[in-house]
Amino acid sequence: MAPADTAKFALERVRSLHIGSARDAEAAMHTTRLLATDEQGQLTPVAKRFTRTGETRGVMLIGGPGSGKSHLLERTLSRIQVLQEGEYGRPRYLGCPVPSPATFKSMTLALLEESGYPDANPRKEAWSLWQDLRHRLQLLGISVLWIDEAQDLFCADRKLILRALKSLMQGDDAVIVVLSGTEDLAKVIRTDPQVQRRFTAMVLPDLVEQVDGDSFRDVITQYCQRVGLGAPIEADLIGHIFHGARYRFGRALELLLHAMEIAIERGDDDLDIGHFAAAYAMNEACTAADNVFYAEYYWLLKPDEVEEDVDPRRKKQ
Repeated sequence: MAPADTAKFALERVRSLHIGSARDAEAAMHTTRLLATDEQGQLTPVAKRFTRTGETRGVMLIGGPGSGKSHLLERTLSRIQVLQEGEYGRPRYLGCPVPSPATFKSMTLALLEESGYPDANPRKEAWSLWQDLRHRLQLLGISVLWIDEAQDLFCADRKLILRALKSLMQGDDAVIVVLSGTEDLAKVIRTDPQVQRRFTAMVLPDLVEQVDGDSFRDVITQYCQRVGLGAPIEADLIGHIFHGARYRFGRALELLLHAMEIAIERGDDDLDIGHFAAAYAMNEACTAADNVFYAEYYWLLKPDEVEEDVDPRRKKQ
């Protein structure tokens, strides 16, 4: 292969890499503490019971869009050995993102489909489908149910959904419920004290240059080495990246990969701030004046701020 083709192939391999951090251990702890142990203290795939009535517990992973929460949970669940093979060769965890439109019935149908259920009838009453799902989870030996982007689920049927989640953590076939979503998810859960007490929470913090800057620059250097690019030398690059990524790890990583792709496409030897500026412009559809990689005082730019109509000739109605 030509050097450019080799670099493109290497970049695709880089995309699949996982960057380990303290978040991995914390997410694993939040999940494994909800599983029962045997007499030897070894972890089992059975949901731990926390009350005399046999209730299980759940966990919420809260983070902004692009914080990397979905990737973190997928990796966490896939690396807990006791959850890897249950009945019929399927994992003992089941998960999927909230579908569109986001309703109680559509979520239930999506989970049934993910479980391999062959005959889910969309004309069936929603709560009856939910009972089918509970039976399906028991049949497959599922002990962890994960709903991703769960904040979207509460736009409709809020009370019904809260009641359904509570029911999943009660009874002989109770399971662990894992929810991931934005701060809006946490706000909804707090509205029901009975549901809230059943969940612990892990919040993914925003990036801070003084704390995370050196480690992210190491990531840039390692990624560049893998694809044969020279690492960028601009001293203030990290601050620009973090601000453009809204201080979220997943978005910062996507921005880096996009900039590397542009550098490879152009046949450049080194990655520099110009490649990040081009990637940012493509993602944000912004002018040069609004590009955080061109602005000297980039921290004053507000990428997500929507300009209001300030035409003085328009009168308020």
